[in-house]
Parts: sequence; structure tokens; C-alpha cells
Amino acid sequence: MRVISALICLLALQITLSAQTKDAGPVDFEKARGYLRREQAGETLTASERAYLERAKAERARGSGRKDAEPAKSAVTSTGMTPLTELKSDHRGESGGLYGEGANVPPPKLAEAATQAAAGIRPLDPAGKPSETGRIVLLSIGMSNTTQEFSAFQTLSDQRGARAKNVVLVDGAQGGQSADRIADPEAGFWKVIAQRLQKAGVSAPQVQAVWFKQAFPGPRSPFPAEAARLKDYIAQDLAALRKHCPGVRLVFFSSRIYAGHARTGLNPEPHAYESAFAVRWTIMDQLKDGGLKPGAPVLVWGPYLWADGLRPRASDGLVWKPEDFGPDGTHPSPAGRQKVAEQLEQFLTTSPFSKGWYVGR
Repeated sequence: MRVISALICLLALQITLSAQTKDAGPVDFEKARGYLRREQAGETLTASERAYLERAKAERARGSGRKDAEPAKSAVTSTGMTPLTELKSDHRGESGGLYGEGANVPPPKLAEAATQAAAGIRPLDPAGKPSETGRIVLLSIGMSNTTQEFSAFQTLSDQRGARAKNVVLVDGAQGGQSADRIADPEAGFWKVIAQRLQKAGVSAPQVQAVWFKQAFPGPRSPFPAEAARLKDYIAQDLAALRKHCPGVRLVFFSSRIYAGHARTGLNPEPHAYESAFAVRWTIMDQLKDGGLKPGAPVLVWGPYLWADGLRPRASDGLVWKPEDFGPDGTHPSPAGRQKVAEQLEQFLTTSPFSKGWYVGR
């Protein structure tokens, strides 16, 4: 019986391996996206389909799936650039500070609006009406790095126990869903978010706060072209978010983590660093053309995650080591995800724009 069982297992393995190598040759990314959509819809893929999807993801990570992908660069332990929070001079004509002109706190008008928005966050029922037994949903929006980091944060938040009982964390971020791909409000990304909200036992009207961290693959043009391009995508993403979750009051932004260890052209330096300017421009645009719009969510910085590789950040000693990243040097390893989770937990439990509702009044 043991011999027969072993033969059956060997035959099954050979069949699986044969299925996995069946689709050798150039990757058809449209075909892979079809597999991804089916998986996101809850369908179980066959072994060969799963292998093909994983192969496509690896190819995409190497940048070979985009004609405009930048060639991979050698990993560097530091770039010499200064974290935006500590920048006293300027970067290619842009001043330091999260909000510009050396300021790491929002200007008074924006701070007042964020304070009012935070004060208005309260438990809601599924229809979006105030309820003592309702829920407050904090939703993540972003791509692969974001979902990996937010998942680690969910675990950390559960372990720490600082989160109010009525606050529900829902990871809406999804692998491969970069800023350009979710700009269409009819994109599959938003359908998956609806499914995840339902699975968590909450509804779109209960989403009142968002952690937003986005990028797009293959940037290569000099500053400020790619940051401006990202800013345009973010504006479209926010419009789609508002359509699907009209009750959002606050959006907390983070820009990319360090990318000097990157071994691909997916999103290397200095583009990871410069994505912070796209965030800043998006936030500060709220104060233009008559100021903050009634009913629109208030946009502010969340945790700033960039540090210059192995050069410790002056404020807290944050460094990004090679072991904080996976094989591509771009996506965080479990150690890197934990660092982001710590930063996000620290922000939400101390910020005047989140502490009141996240920790509980």
C-alpha cells in the first residue's frame, strides 16, 4: 500500500509540474490579469493557473512587463538624500517639511478642518446613521506594499489592544493595484473592496477614515514629472474613493519606504523618495481655489516612512536594512512590514486627528 501511495503522489507531482511548465514562453499579462480577477472574486485557481499568475507577478516585479520600465540599479546603503521631515534646504527646488517651508504640521486652516473632521467620526450603523452599537471603519487603499504593511498592522493592533472596540480595520489595498489602475471608479479594485467590507461585517457608509499609500510602476523621468503624474493619479483615485465611500472624513497619506535596495526598475530611487512631493501637493491643493470643499474628506499626512537606508533618521533612528525587503528589494519582508506597522500604530494612537476615535474617547 505504501508503494502504491508513493507512486500516486509521484504521478500527481509530475502532473502538477507538467501543468506549471505548460505555459512556458513570454508572459501574457492580459491572461495573468484574468487569473488575478478570478482569484480576487473568490475563485480557486488550478495549479497551472496559480503558477502562471505567480510567474507573471515575478516578471512584473522585474519590470519586464512595461516598456517604460527603468533598468534595475545596484542596491545602495544610502542615497545621501535627507528625509523630508528633516530637510532644511530643498530638494530640486522643493522645500523641506511634510507641508513645505520646513513645516511638519498642517497650516492652521487645515489643522482646524482635520480636527473638526476627527471630532465628527463616530460609530455608524450600516446605513451610515449614528448608533451606539455602530462601527468606525479604517480602510487601507493602495498596492502590494500597502496590503502587506496594513496586514502586519492589523495583527499588531490586535496584539496591542489600544484600538477602540468599535473600530474595524479593513485592508482594501491589493497587489498589483497601483495608482493608475484604480483611477477608474469602475475598476475591479473597488468591487473587491466592497466584498472585503461585506466579509468584515461592515458597509461602505461606515468607512470614515482611510490610510492611503500609492505608487505606479516603472517611473523614469526626472523630477518633477513622475511626482506630478502620481499626483494626477491620486486625484482620480480620491474621486473614485468618494464615489464608493462617500462618508470618508479623513484620509491619512504615507509615501514610499526606502527603495535604494531595489533590484528592479519597478519603483526605485529617487522616485520612492520623490513620491512624498506628490502627496504634499495633493494635500496642499485643498487650500487653493477657495479652500476646503464642503463634504470632501480632509487630507493630511499620516506616518512618513522614508529613511535613507542604513543612515539613521535623526528623529527616531529609523533605518532600512537589506533584510527589511524581499528578493526584489522593493517589497517589504516581514521585518520591513513590522516597521511600517509600528509607525502606523504610533501615529494613530498619538495624532490629534485620530487618537480620539481610534483609541476611544
